[in-house]
Amino acid sequence: MSCPTPPEGLVALGLVPAGPVSFLDGVGLVDHHCHSVVAGDLDRPAFESLLTEGDGPAPGTSAFDSALGFSVRRWCAPVLGLPPHAPPEDYLARRAEIGAGPASRALLRAAGTEALLVDHGFAADGLLGLDELAVAASAPVGEVVRLEAVAEDVADAGVDATGYGDAVAAEVARRTAAGTRPLAVACKTVLAYRAGLDVDPRRPEPVEVAKAADTWLPRRAVDHTPLRDPVLLRHGIWAGLDTGLPLQLHTGFGDADEDLHRSDPALLAGFARLVEPLGVPLCLLHTYPYHRQAAWLAQVFSCVHVDVSLAVPYVGARSRSVIAEMLELAPFAKVLYASDAYGLPELHLLGALRFRAALGGLLEQACATDEIAPADAERVATMIARDNARRVYRRMPA
Repeated sequence: MSCPTPPEGLVALGLVPAGPVSFLDGVGLVDHHCHSVVAGDLDRPAFESLLTEGDGPAPGTSAFDSALGFSVRRWCAPVLGLPPHAPPEDYLARRAEIGAGPASRALLRAAGTEALLVDHGFAADGLLGLDELAVAASAPVGEVVRLEAVAEDVADAGVDATGYGDAVAAEVARRTAAGTRPLAVACKTVLAYRAGLDVDPRRPEPVEVAKAADTWLPRRAVDHTPLRDPVLLRHGIWAGLDTGLPLQLHTGFGDADEDLHRSDPALLAGFARLVEPLGVPLCLLHTYPYHRQAAWLAQVFSCVHVDVSLAVPYVGARSRSVIAEMLELAPFAKVLYASDAYGLPELHLLGALRFRAALGGLLEQACATDEIAPADAERVATMIARDNARRVYRRMPA
């Protein structure tokens, strides 16, 4: 299967080095977790705010002065017709000259992604819709249903406490039914943000759900209070598990809304023990800086799959070390590719480029030291790039 952007085209742009063929050349990626991109043009403050997981750079500083910012200037500039390392002002001027639509198409298509599984339940205002994203990326898009967003929609539509539990379960089932458009491929929870992963993992009883809903629903009606009650969060998670679709869980690196130490995936061991007999895949997202703990979970629980998505473009050239640390213990069949790109098409491209360079380099080194045969290295590369995702996600957009 060929990559949507031919490898020789990437060489011409300076996006991959000329020389021996990499094990990732010509391999299309399945991005099993990402978001859409901004539809309109961005000024410099808006652009820089999307180069950080914080609210934006500190006063008097620039988000371009980071590993991610320098990566944009080095690797994205050639896609827009600029020399590598173009100054930030030149890069943004060129981006504005081209326009958001053409710039997004060029950057997204240069990533060589053959399918995108998209969480569109977070801050989607101003982003391309999923059908528009599919056209821009020239790749099919599947939807990852964010469970907390479903629960909040049910609350906003009007429901009493006694009916809340059944209403949420019914709505999750409706949004994940076969034949949805865009195709629903998985559920996702941001429990790590809302309550932390160190909660009771068991399915709550209906009386517990009704009691918790009786407290939260009036607050939601008054001031739009986000769903943070652990009982109601657990109820939504188990409603997602009941669909049989893979469940994605945010872990590790994220924005200031979470307490990082409570996002350690090792806290999910008890939950994994409950899910293991169900045969529902658990996909642990981000994981960094706890990627070694996540690798352990993937090693000992058959239901657990992992990625290091968000960290890869953020840590720049160090992405090879991060991926190597995950692969120390995680079975190769349990590791997935993801960018977790949000807002900027640059993040889709950088996630893909850094992943290709890191994994390809690691496999080439392993072949050079005779730790792995070239045929096996090629097989591992395609497993992690796309085949694992196509096996784990029982539905895939076409």
